Amino acid sequence: MSYTALQVDPNVLAEGVNLLWVLTVSFLIFFMHAGFAMLEAGQVRSKNVANQLTKNLLTWSVGVVVFFLIGSGISSLVGSGSFAPAFGAEAANDYVGWLFGAVFAMTAATIVSGAVAGRAKLRAYITYTFLLAAVIYPVVTGLTWAGSHISLGGVVFKDFAGGMIVHGMGGIAGLTAAYVLGPRMGRYNEDGSANVIPGHSMTFAVLGTLILAFGWYGFNVGTAASVFVVEDGALALGAFATVGRVAMTTTVAMAMGAIGAALVAWLKTGKVDTLYVANGLLAGLVGITAIPDTTTWWGALIVGVLAGGQLPIVFSFMENRMKIDDVCAVFPVHGSAGVLGTIMYPLVATSGTVGSIGSALAVQVVGVAVIAGWTIVTTGLIWYGLKAAGQARVTPEHEQEGLDVSEHGVETYPEFGGGESVVADGGKVSPSVRTDGGSKDD
Repeated sequence: MSYTALQVDPNVLAEGVNLLWVLTVSFLIFFMHAGFAMLEAGQVRSKNVANQLTKNLLTWSVGVVVFFLIGSGISSLVGSGSFAPAFGAEAANDYVGWLFGAVFAMTAATIVSGAVAGRAKLRAYITYTFLLAAVIYPVVTGLTWAGSHISLGGVVFKDFAGGMIVHGMGGIAGLTAAYVLGPRMGRYNEDGSANVIPGHSMTFAVLGTLILAFGWYGFNVGTAASVFVVEDGALALGAFATVGRVAMTTTVAMAMGAIGAALVAWLKTGKVDTLYVANGLLAGLVGITAIPDTTTWWGALIVGVLAGGQLPIVFSFMENRMKIDDVCAVFPVHGSAGVLGTIMYPLVATSGTVGSIGSALAVQVVGVAVIAGWTIVTTGLIWYGLKAAGQARVTPEHEQEGLDVSEHGVETYPEFGGGESVVADGGKVSPSVRTDGGSKDD
């Protein structure tokens, strides 16, 4: 019996595997929207849950269309000088690259919704999402991934999977929008002291955290977008040459983020706050996202624990000193953690991946400053413009009633309504109904 060798064009095989890989991780990143929906819904009052879920649905739906028609072209214009929108693709499979970029863009957009929860008008948020997907985010990617314009002395700004470009930008945008909007009703007393307005479901928040962590492997590991390349007519590993390190550093930093947040919360209060642990896990992921391909194992430990540990400290500073009501802690989770990890790149990198530490550190600082400055200015102008037009914030009556009713005409939990007890933000809770729906008089 004789066998004939299977003749396979290595270029076709490489293209097919690479396309399949990019599509798979794109779907995984898309699923992170379920995590954002659960995380944010769990951290808002029950009267605002439908509003938060609607914003998550529309962030994707509006944003992805805008990025397809406008944003992708703006990114290429800034990056290479030519306006090349996704709908002008010459080959069918070119759309795969657009989808991969789109799921990153929509992650940046949806981060903002958690910061402005409970008081932003839906139309204002959607207006901002439109402009973020059309211009704000595409300019950032044009300066970085699409064009490598941020550099010093030939050293290019480093951000592997969006620690600053996606998460840092989204967190800073959320902080800016929350500052312009002002705090929720009842968040602060006349003497400036803060009231806690707890979310309605810790279970949802933790579930959302774990869904996001699962999807994050698509975010970081998925950025190793080329499995194979063809060299001298034979297959060789492409970006997958470092995929094991990316998976390891992502996992280690994630774990250390939760540990760091738990430890600092315990040192501050004597209690291990569950929500800090959950958000600390995410902060650890954000911290490593810019540098997972070059970070040492011990560097991943350090970046993760610092990213998680800064969370309670930064959130407390924003809450008590800056008086900014960042409902879902998007800045300490995504903003400051993203900045920290991005700047730490040359300090924790493996041997041979960084030339001059000083030069690399300088360009990282410049990149962070450019992205932060652009985001703050554009976001501030948009939200101040909406505020001046009277379109940024719901009325006090609607805020007290809840955005589910005032913005959507629905109640997420109608069986719990009808109470008379009032909490800090003016909302009401029923004194006779248990959280499981039963009566306390049973």
